[in-house]
Amino acid sequence: MIKSGILKLILRLLKLFIVFFVGLSLVWVVLYRFVNPPVTWLMITRGFERKADGKDWKIDKHWINFDDIADPMMRAAVAAEDQSFLEHHGFDFHAIEKAIDKNQHSRKLIGGSTISQQTAKNVFLWPGRSYIRKAFEAWFTLLIEAFWSKQRIMEVYLNEIEMGDGIYGVEAASQTYFHKSASNLNRSQAALIAAVWPNPLKWSPAAPSPYIVHRKYLIMKNMRRLGPLDF
Repeated sequence: MIKSGILKLILRLLKLFIVFFVGLSLVWVVLYRFVNPPVTWLMITRGFERKADGKDWKIDKHWINFDDIADPMMRAAVAAEDQSFLEHHGFDFHAIEKAIDKNQHSRKLIGGSTISQQTAKNVFLWPGRSYIRKAFEAWFTLLIEAFWSKQRIMEVYLNEIEMGDGIYGVEAASQTYFHKSASNLNRSQAALIAAVWPNPLKWSPAAPSPYIVHRKYLIMKNMRRLGPLDF
């Protein structure tokens, strides 16, 4: 009887947690459809890491509206990260399958995450890798695909992505590395910004390595192949 009562209590608490989590996540996602995310867990984590290293707290981020972002920057993002962005509903299963197959035969792991998945991860979740976090990422990806437009997903993605030590979003990156607004980026500069996204703390558009220069070339090649971006 006691074990049965404890089990019922656990199930009831679990049910309450699920209802609370689903409700909270729905409100959170719908809110960010209209309100720009002020800060992310990654930004806070990086801020504390800087303090631990004896550096000043730094979150350099300047929001830029979707209509003000240069077309080459959006094309570079799609070309570099997710060429089926406008067609899929949050997940590119072909890219995921390809990444899994490559990772089984290579020490250098690659990801198959879409721009939608990366946006969900960057905005709503904490840094790190785990199956639990991946499950939350999938949940928030479904939500933003349901409640946000592709235009909003791209806007938030380009404003929240890490671009360097304490630098976030393409506007801050453009101002830092090219001394101009992201509204004025040309194709080469946009491709160079996108080229460092796999590891923005290691690479920089200001001093691109031969590897980054090659990535830029491949991104520009893919940009030319893309059709019109009909948001």
